[in-house]
Amino acid sequence: MSVPDSLFVPMAKSAEASEAIVRPRLSFWQEAWHRLLSNKLAMLGLIVIVLVALLAIFGPSLTDQSYSKQSLLDANQKPSAVHWFGTDDLGRDVYARILYGARISLFIGLMAALIDLLIGMVYGGISGYLGGRVDNIMMRFVDLLYGIPYLLIVILLMVVMGPGLLTIIVALSATGWTGMARIVRGQVLSLKSAEYVLAARSLGGSAGYIIRKHLLPNALGVIIVQVTFSVPSAIFAEAFLSFLGLGIQPPLASWGAMANDGLPTILSGHWWRLFFPAFFISVTMLAFNLVGDGLQDAFNPKQRR
Repeated sequence: MSVPDSLFVPMAKSAEASEAIVRPRLSFWQEAWHRLLSNKLAMLGLIVIVLVALLAIFGPSLTDQSYSKQSLLDANQKPSAVHWFGTDDLGRDVYARILYGARISLFIGLMAALIDLLIGMVYGGISGYLGGRVDNIMMRFVDLLYGIPYLLIVILLMVVMGPGLLTIIVALSATGWTGMARIVRGQVLSLKSAEYVLAARSLGGSAGYIIRKHLLPNALGVIIVQVTFSVPSAIFAEAFLSFLGLGIQPPLASWGAMANDGLPTILSGHWWRLFFPAFFISVTMLAFNLVGDGLQDAFNPKQRR
């Protein structure tokens, strides 16, 4: 059966219709932000992170309880209207110590992630751009550091520097930057043969200029994702060290140290001493991981429309 040509009518064309844009042009970062906003779990994690950060900054000033004030008459009291999260064996308010511990835990996590970012970007960028024998030597040094347990480094640093906040940050940063260096190196290796890099090199651009202006900005999405995963790893590492008694020392408070103090008392019915620090550690780590997963999906080039 043949179809007559009269049924086909040419569509009217106009200059305005042919030049019309179906949807607004969005940059890579705008599209990533829109995809992140559409990810409900990632936005939930971001809200939790903001709330925890606000509690850490303003929370201690909003309560009349002290994180370090001791009162044996108030020892091991259950959660009540006076002590929202109960008290510990020295009568110190658990709620106030949770808020103060949030400052310590978040500070350690952010500082360790920032140091890993700075060292890893510089080291991985240089290694990936130069390549060849230099890259091989630099990566073998990274492999050597990666094989050293950070717990051994913490013990050695505590002997030399003594226990404290600075010791934990240095210990976590001593080998923590190796993962960032590997990721940056991989990105630089895949980007340094791009046309715009070759053009910049032919125009006389130095290695530092090309890495700073062309390679690292184009690898920034992957770097941001890695940073969001580094923060909860550092928080958990600090909690683990404090749980072993190698972290924050009294009278300072951190979530890991509070969990370590509360573990022996859980069999005696003082459940709140372990529950609340463990709850905040779990929720904060989950929130950062949700945001990291959301950023990973948002920066995925396969998701671009």
